[in-house]
Amino acid sequence: MPGFSPTHVLTSLAASLDIPQLFDQAHWIVKAVMILLAVMFVWAGFGKITGSAGTAGFMASAGMPMVGLLLPMTILLELGGGIALILGWKARIVALALAAFTLVATLVFHRFWEMQPDAVMANTLFFYKNVGVIGGMLMVFAFGPGRYSVDKT
Repeated sequence: MPGFSPTHVLTSLAASLDIPQLFDQAHWIVKAVMILLAVMFVWAGFGKITGSAGTAGFMASAGMPMVGLLLPMTILLELGGGIALILGWKARIVALALAAFTLVATLVFHRFWEMQPDAVMANTLFFYKNVGVIGGMLMVFAFGPGRYSVDKT
């Protein structure tokens, strides 16, 4: 194509962006990110309620102590924390708690380096997915819940 260059395309694209409007919409992006991070925890907490016997067995098989106490606490943190994050209520402390929880769960349940070959790939993906979720939670902790939340800090 005559006159086509990547530099020209990028320059034209940059010139067409309305930067102040883009930054104004960033508040909605922050809200969307928090919802996307939280929905995993809400779904997992709900799943643990509806499948508590299976979850308790899985936890016990991984060597978790006091499953009768830890399972309800996990449900409360995942379901309650996820909803709180969606609302932006106590988002910083909830994000920090969910990051710590995710770190522990990752190190307990997704030790891919110790697993049989048929389980390595899936658990490697779960491990690194959780590392990304921890990073997202730490960003919420660092920067707060954004404009569209119950708490503003």
